Amino acid sequence: MLLLEGRPLGAIVLDIEGTTTDIAFVKNTLFPYAAERLAAFMAAIAPTAEGQAILAQVRAEMGNTDLSVDDCIAQLLTWAKADQKVTPLKAVQGMIWDEGYRTKAYYSHVYDDAAAHIQEWHRRGVPLYIYSSGSIAAQKLLFAHTIVGDLTPCFQGYFDTTTGPKVDATSYDKIANTLGIASEELLFLSDHPGELAAAQNAGWQVYAVQRPGTPDFASDLPTIRHFGELQIHFDNA
Repeated sequence: MLLLEGRPLGAIVLDIEGTTTDIAFVKNTLFPYAAERLAAFMAAIAPTAEGQAILAQVRAEMGNTDLSVDDCIAQLLTWAKADQKVTPLKAVQGMIWDEGYRTKAYYSHVYDDAAAHIQEWHRRGVPLYIYSSGSIAAQKLLFAHTIVGDLTPCFQGYFDTTTGPKVDATSYDKIANTLGIASEELLFLSDHPGELAAAQNAGWQVYAVQRPGTPDFASDLPTIRHFGELQIHFDNA
């Protein structure tokens, strides 16, 4: 059995932005790349099944089934400008980022300690999952095209906003139920106090991840600056 500071550990669930990956990469590379291409991209795919699904999601979010394609695109742009965690926006962003990765317009950033320990934990049998506001497709793209290579074989699964808001404790209940692991045996790593509080309220173990530029966390919140600070005991250690 895996133990974290004497407590059973069934799996580690990781946030991405500010936890495994520098916020600057997401904000200064991915978001602008998608924003510049969003309108033309959506206009091009609007007649397709994928495009129609995204348009339907926008209309559902807005509570208006009569929104035109142009109005839907305008709404997506509004959400993008405000960095809203809205499922249809995340879906189309993921499709645009796929294009960027395929054309090697960029590689995704992963902190050195995160990359090293994700690979080490996987090698030693720790079940690893991602829970991010970015779509599952975008999560897989990010970890498939990192500066250290493809990390997707290290993860057993991914969760996004289709599970629920990351600041809602019920979202963490759903993940625990999906995984079939007791909440108290799940560890969530994030740089977001609201997300950490929600996971704690659901009975999870949590650690705040303090990265360069991250505001200080409350003194009573368990905090690490490096993934190697986690005191995990392995049966074969």
